[in-house]
Amino acid sequence: MTIKETGRGRIVSETSRLRLVECVPNFSEGQRREVIESITDAIRKTPGVMLLDVESNPDHNRSVISFVGEPGPVKDAALAASQKAIELIDLRHHKGEHPRMGAVDVVPFVPLSGVTMDDCVSLARSFGQEFAEKFHVPVFLYEEAAATPERRNLADVREGEFEGLRDEIGKDPAKKPDFGPEKIHATAGATAVGAREILVAYNVNLGTSDLDVAKKIAHQLRAKDGGLAFVKALGFGLKERGIVQVSMNLTNYRKSQLFKAYELVKLFADRYGVPVVGSEIVGLAPMDSLVDSAEFYLRLENFSRDQVLERKLFAPQPSTLTDQSLALFSEEVASKKATPGGGSVSAYIGALAAGLVCMVARITMGKKEAPPSVEGLNEVVKEGNALRQKLLRLVVEDTEAFDLVMKAFKLSKDQPEARKKAIEEATVKASEIPLSTLDCSVRVLRLAHEVAEKGSTNALSDVVTAVSAARAAVEGAASNVMINLKTLEDRKYADNVARKVSNLKEESFILDERIKKTVESRNRLTGLAA
Repeated sequence: MTIKETGRGRIVSETSRLRLVECVPNFSEGQRREVIESITDAIRKTPGVMLLDVESNPDHNRSVISFVGEPGPVKDAALAASQKAIELIDLRHHKGEHPRMGAVDVVPFVPLSGVTMDDCVSLARSFGQEFAEKFHVPVFLYEEAAATPERRNLADVREGEFEGLRDEIGKDPAKKPDFGPEKIHATAGATAVGAREILVAYNVNLGTSDLDVAKKIAHQLRAKDGGLAFVKALGFGLKERGIVQVSMNLTNYRKSQLFKAYELVKLFADRYGVPVVGSEIVGLAPMDSLVDSAEFYLRLENFSRDQVLERKLFAPQPSTLTDQSLALFSEEVASKKATPGGGSVSAYIGALAAGLVCMVARITMGKKEAPPSVEGLNEVVKEGNALRQKLLRLVVEDTEAFDLVMKAFKLSKDQPEARKKAIEEATVKASEIPLSTLDCSVRVLRLAHEVAEKGSTNALSDVVTAVSAARAAVEGAASNVMINLKTLEDRKYADNVARKVSNLKEESFILDERIKKTVESRNRLTGLAA
């Protein structure tokens, strides 16, 4: 999240404008601190990214680094870190428990906020191509970015590791890289680049030095051998500690939870007469993955994730126009972009009018000595709320409809008929949205008339405001409909819609006059005449 100070000194959150990607590159170095620091510093010095975590394991001889930012800066940071790793790591002299094929072994991009998996796939492919061209290292795309189904699984891509791939690339067609030279880099090997969802790297340590036990448990646990559906597992030895480890990647922590993985390892370990001496999370883990385990082990009853304080504090920021703050929405309207424009503003004004009508009705019904005339105001509130919600949806839909028109105009002129048809269909849609806004705004005026007759006299000024807002929405929406009708070739449709617009505007004029007279009459009766 970034925060900026406005000209008047007010602090405004910019989260809703950010497109956040996490990158979690794995480097084949977990022992030399100076090398790890050099790689990490390259990320720290890149503007626009935040370093989240550095995890280094000497036995694995591997470091996992997590950082986050918008797509462009994340790509820059990943390239800068890769350059340092390629300069400082020589796989010919690298030994470690974890499988590896490159100095920069794997570079995954993970969508966090405001970006889709497709965006991360594009980012991965763009990074992979630039990486290969810049460093002359062959690149294999994996997971969601994979060009072929056979390369989705990282373990399949990395099969043979550095030494095996050195002999196969350039000879075996199945080992042809997606980018870069068809030969292994002499010291940096090859790199896997991909896009994936968040995964949890989770290890369980066993109180034995028998590596065979860890490998057998990993075999029984992993998905490809019939274990948990979203778990990848390997057995490793931790020589410095004289124990072994079941190392896992939980690729879907919501379906294959941490506690399930732990309990299964413990169950299998018991069969071999081996104790579990601890477990660890490598890198970062989503809060929900830990809450799952807390809920399971604490046997919580009627527990809701909404009870987690941080979930409330750091809830995702709004991503649509109607979820934005008033300040941000007004900034969007004031910008040089064509959307949101008059159509969206008209719908928003109509929604405010509906809200005021509901407010007056509720105030009236809430009075201790409510007059008999309040009967029926419950229905006013019900219909008013429905109109408010619909008008809020129309705020967004109007912008989307305009964008479709622009998209149609950008179609190739080499296919004039297809382009012409697309423009016509998009323009029809662009006229239907403000027509709905117009219709809803007139319906708000009908409710305002009822509230003007039955509502509390102390709230009649709010009725007047609601009527003024609804009339503004009517005029704005009608203007948006008519400007779209001008360009349509289907004149029968255009004339039919124009008549609807005329009739609705006429009704709005009549309702406006009636409400004014009703308000003036009731004010006179209570001595409130201007």
